[in-house]
Amino acid sequence: MEKAYKLLFNTEESDDLYVYCCGLSKTEPKHSFGPALKPHFMIHYVLSGKGSFTIGGKKYPLTEKYGFLIVPDELAYYVSDEKDPWTYAWIGFGGRRAKAIVSQLGLSIQQPVFKSNKSKEIYNLVKDMIDHNTFSVEDSLRRNGLLSLFLSEIASGLSVTPRSDSGSDNEYVNRAQAYVRSNYCNPIKVTDIASYVCINRSYLYTLFQKTLGISPQQYLTSYRIAKAVELLQLTDLPIESVAISCGYSDPLVFSKAFRQEKGLSPSKYRKSLPKSDHAESKDHLRQVEQLIEEHNLME
Repeated sequence: MEKAYKLLFNTEESDDLYVYCCGLSKTEPKHSFGPALKPHFMIHYVLSGKGSFTIGGKKYPLTEKYGFLIVPDELAYYVSDEKDPWTYAWIGFGGRRAKAIVSQLGLSIQQPVFKSNKSKEIYNLVKDMIDHNTFSVEDSLRRNGLLSLFLSEIASGLSVTPRSDSGSDNEYVNRAQAYVRSNYCNPIKVTDIASYVCINRSYLYTLFQKTLGISPQQYLTSYRIAKAVELLQLTDLPIESVAISCGYSDPLVFSKAFRQEKGLSPSKYRKSLPKSDHAESKDHLRQVEQLIEEHNLME
């Protein structure tokens, strides 16, 4: 027999990430599940004891501080040890972002096992979910927040190693580009981009050169100057404000970067613009100015 505390929750399939079920189990010797399918992702984390997990035709002996992933609609089987049966915490989850997050963790049917030294934290998070077990908005939001913390604790114990396949290379570059698009207006550096995608700066440089033919710094600068060009064309903002809006705290540094990219200073570039183009953009101009002013006030 299995001594388990188990909860199932009503969920919305359209949510980005949600808890489907959770629980704590102290198993008897040789207690097993499957082979069977689950309709959602499940992560089990071994708090004590031993057992084994089988998926994709491979068997994985596991002890405390190890966990395993069950992939939706894949046959899985797990069984506790005959002499030292395991106790584990587990969470079932789904949502539109679930698959992508699992992939970011580096977990899959080919690599379903992980190790984490965060036993206390993981236990407390699952226990907190169990303690907030109603269908109220408050408890539902709390459980889903705890799920993110649960996945974060797992991620914190995983080492991210660069992969050599082009698909993974492109993923790092795509994520880096997305980070720049969202943060070019802030004083970010290449080290910030590398930290965000969880690789070192030199490896990020290699990937950008291989994929785009330019360095991360060149990409960041070119993107900022492209946005500066838009502001110079569509607004009457002072050059200093354009610089700040594009992530440059020093107008002189901005002017130098702009000149290197476009061959003339920001002020000369603005003067070279056709008057008619500027006049036609007046309505849009006011909207852009308002948005930038609101952004600067929030900083």
